[in-house]
Amino acid sequence: MLGAALTAGLATAAPLGVASRAWAAPTTSSPAQLTLPAPTGPHLVGTVPLHLVDTSRPDPVTGPGHHRELMASVWYPARRTEDLPHAPWMADGALRAFLTDVGFPIDPALGPLTAGRIGAPVHRTGDRLPVILYSHGSGSHRSDHTIMVQELASHGYAVVTVDHTYDTFTEFPDGRVLTPGDVPMFPKDYAADLRFLLDCVEELAAGRNPDVDGKPLPPGLLGALDPRCIGAFGWSKGGTATALTMLADRRVRAGLGIDGPMQPTITANLDRPFMMMSAVFTRAAMPDVATFWTHLRGWRLDIQADGAIHQSYGDNATLVPQAGRMLGMTDQQVQDMIGTLVPARSVRIQQAYPLAFFDLHLRHRRGHLLDGPSAAFPEVRFFRGDTP
Repeated sequence: MLGAALTAGLATAAPLGVASRAWAAPTTSSPAQLTLPAPTGPHLVGTVPLHLVDTSRPDPVTGPGHHRELMASVWYPARRTEDLPHAPWMADGALRAFLTDVGFPIDPALGPLTAGRIGAPVHRTGDRLPVILYSHGSGSHRSDHTIMVQELASHGYAVVTVDHTYDTFTEFPDGRVLTPGDVPMFPKDYAADLRFLLDCVEELAAGRNPDVDGKPLPPGLLGALDPRCIGAFGWSKGGTATALTMLADRRVRAGLGIDGPMQPTITANLDRPFMMMSAVFTRAAMPDVATFWTHLRGWRLDIQADGAIHQSYGDNATLVPQAGRMLGMTDQQVQDMIGTLVPARSVRIQQAYPLAFFDLHLRHRRGHLLDGPSAAFPEVRFFRGDTP
């Protein structure tokens, strides 16, 4: 499950790759529902979807008079959530299309629920919430790194995720479901989406609702975000887009690239903090990544977990093994999809390292996790110098 079980995530623009495998039908001993690990922060989590239109960019598919249309979500620390429903991992129509595309015969009703409660009031302690944008990989979707997203929200961040239309599985409020197609979407297009999200963050911060349908927003969300304290992270193509966004827009103060290929080659200097969580697209293996590293002029860090592959950092780490048990997959088949990094360890790494990075550079909260190798995470290696 798999968004990253798509080889599309491996490149900046590639067709879907892992579909139509002959998995067995779900067994009678299957679990009642796939699950995601709970976030560890002190706050409850709320979420709300947003339907957005960027009127500065015409849509090349829908014709004259139509503009770039996106689905996004805001995740945030919440209060009084007990009577509100948990948000599903993906909208039903998008999930059905996704499962069909990757060839997993799983009932969409078994899709996981998140920790986010739909429309919950925002928890405020007086200060505005620091903001983090999220960009998914090629052929993926905005829910692909929910483990990281809801972890950050549980620690007091507002996280804005987006579906990059035409390179994603997404569902709009009128029921339209779009899937990855023949419209080329490059990292620069993703970066344009992220810059538009920055404008939407400023709208929310100023007390204006950017949802084009006028959807009611959770109590306390308007005016809650801090437009002067913004970070961004992305996986694969989204990691490249994060770097491009920072180069084009100084509103993003810190960036995290999760195994981003950094294609096309990025040769401009970046003077703000950037961290890489590498797996396959390492500096040793990818000249583009090595070149990008030499142009990082601010705080920089490159870490890699032993046994990690491109799909190891994300919700796949926990969902693929669960789906594999349901479908009778072998241990080797599961490892082929998510690597040999133990799923529970992958989850802890995903929860700990992005949080430590954004705490340091957005909140100036200095811990010790990013200082060097940690006894708590013996599988995580550090690469700081110019030699990978």
